[in-house]
Amino acid sequence: MKLYLSLSIPMLTAIALLITATPGNATLYKWTDENGRVVYGDQPPPNSKSERLNAGVAPADPNALRDMAAKDADIRKRMQQRSDEAAKSDKDQADAKHKLELCAQARGRIRTMRELAPVYRFNDKGERVFFEAADREKAIAELEKNLKDLKCPPEPAT
Repeated sequence: MKLYLSLSIPMLTAIALLITATPGNATLYKWTDENGRVVYGDQPPPNSKSERLNAGVAPADPNALRDMAAKDADIRKRMQQRSDEAAKSDKDQADAKHKLELCAQARGRIRTMRELAPVYRFNDKGERVFFEAADREKAIAELEKNLKDLKCPPEPAT
């Protein structure tokens, strides 16, 4: 029984609030009475000329909608900028990683060319062509030029 009463009181309060809130949406009429006074009410007298008024509540801030739209546009713009910056950062990191890989490959080729072991490449016919000393020096010079063009950082000390 106590549970029923404890649940019914808030329910009755909510219903009472709903009932009292609905007259705010009622139609409002304006008319002039027999004494010439302007009278407002929710029901006009039957034998008088009355004017129906829109009783809607004006917004507290007429620019509120425009301000909200501007803030929303600003938020979207900042989100797009963050997304663009993140994409650019990811691309820059990928480019830097690729550059480091190219630098490591060039350094590895230079080390290979400087070794005394025979080094070869394949010609158009698929045959092995071994590098002579002059060819090695030329290849090393090209690889060192590639390192400079890539602006590779100095080789890490081992």
